[in-house]
Amino acid sequence: MSDEIEYAEKQIFNEKPDLSWPSVRHYLATRASTLFDLPYKKSNLTVWETLNPIPGLKEVTPLGYSMYFCGFTAWVIDAFDFFACSVALPEIAATLNVSITEISWGITLVLMLRSVGAAIGGILADYYGRKWVFIGICFGFIVIEIGTGFVKTNQQFLGVRAVFGALMGAMYGAASTTALEDLPPRARSVLSAFFLVGYNLGYLLATAFFRAFEPTYKEGEGWRSLFWFSAGLPCIIIVWRFFLPETRAFVKLQQQKKMIKAKQEASGELINRTGISKYIDPAVVKTIKTEWLTFIYLVLLMAGMNFSSHGTQDLYPTILSTQYQYDFDTRTIILCVANIGAMVGGFLVGQLSELLGRRLTIIIFIIIGGAFLYPAYMVDHVPTILGGSFFLVFCVMATYGISVCIIIELVNANYRAFLSGVVYQLGNLASSASSTIESKLSEQFPITTKTGLPSHNYALVTSIFCGAIFAYIILITFLGYERFHRDLEIHSDMHSIREVQSETSSLDSKVKLGHMEKV
Repeated sequence: MSDEIEYAEKQIFNEKPDLSWPSVRHYLATRASTLFDLPYKKSNLTVWETLNPIPGLKEVTPLGYSMYFCGFTAWVIDAFDFFACSVALPEIAATLNVSITEISWGITLVLMLRSVGAAIGGILADYYGRKWVFIGICFGFIVIEIGTGFVKTNQQFLGVRAVFGALMGAMYGAASTTALEDLPPRARSVLSAFFLVGYNLGYLLATAFFRAFEPTYKEGEGWRSLFWFSAGLPCIIIVWRFFLPETRAFVKLQQQKKMIKAKQEASGELINRTGISKYIDPAVVKTIKTEWLTFIYLVLLMAGMNFSSHGTQDLYPTILSTQYQYDFDTRTIILCVANIGAMVGGFLVGQLSELLGRRLTIIIFIIIGGAFLYPAYMVDHVPTILGGSFFLVFCVMATYGISVCIIIELVNANYRAFLSGVVYQLGNLASSASSTIESKLSEQFPITTKTGLPSHNYALVTSIFCGAIFAYIILITFLGYERFHRDLEIHSDMHSIREVQSETSSLDSKVKLGHMEKV
């Protein structure tokens, strides 16, 4: 194989893991040193210049911003549709005449089916492009959300939410690559972190709009109007995405793959394949060999991130309404304040990772978040809960947003939509039963509310559960790695490739375990 093909493949694929004992031992011995190998020490910029996001944001073109906000808006609408269920959980349960625990399986099914959708949607987006897969998923949203508003039984509700889960999983890969893969490296930290808090903006909007739609339709069934309203939102991004081009990174990747295939055919490498190998894409085999260890690490990381997000937020409306019995307006204010905290945290802390690196920033803020579990859940005092929930979700979603940057900088270019979507959604699958687990465990702690009604201590169980998850995130992040400012764009000539290899930063540049070396 020519040097040209070899260099091209180095851009598309990662290197095979080195699992020799010396490499493993060296890797484990360098977890602390790489954690504190701060990026700003390698930069000519001052601390304040590094923390300033404006220069990096100025590097983004108008088309880049349009692509970013189209993907971001898709993720907001995706989250809106998901949290339309969470914010109306007690009302949906009452309408369908089932318990909150039974109806919470609707959330669990969504989370479980997201990994299936991510796999299917990711493969389609990597082979056929981000654009039309994105648009097709949006049409699916319209149909499912209309259907959700018409369900009459719990079985029907669970069925439509299962299909929605697959669509939601497929959307993440298409939306994230649309928004992020063409961004310049200096803008990536702040915008990738902010991308994920579109999830919380969706939560905030679902909360606010449910307040508006709650008195509509029939008494106690305003949630149906909320789902019907949500069916109209994807129309906006269908039109928006239609007039935008395919991502530049995907176009260049396809050109590079065609060049490699042509060279391989000319050399007879593909013609000589026999047996079952004739029917398997060589890129799949190479990806399995090079990505399996990183894939496992990212799934474990995203399991922790998803547990922290769903564990802290999905049952929160139930805590406020059922255990503390706050009125609708008070619950709406608390949930809106918490989700504003998430968006502020994602925007501010993402840029801080330019200074401290991805891993160290995650560990610092997950520790800070742990300090706010008690005031967010355990104190029946509205001002305390407002402050506690703001800073708790601030920290949780700040760290979650940084994990998006870790994913996109680690996975290979050939299956970026598939791998980033699947690891994210498998993390969701692992955490899919979080609200059901919390709800079920809470049944073991019966209490009497301040109005004398029987309830369960959801707040205590949620606090303990989230504390354990935070400890897990600290451990898995410490043992993990990152590729800071990895170049995501494919370069067409060997001179450009060599420049990328010499300039791309890596906090683990000397470590070869799991292809953890300089790009």
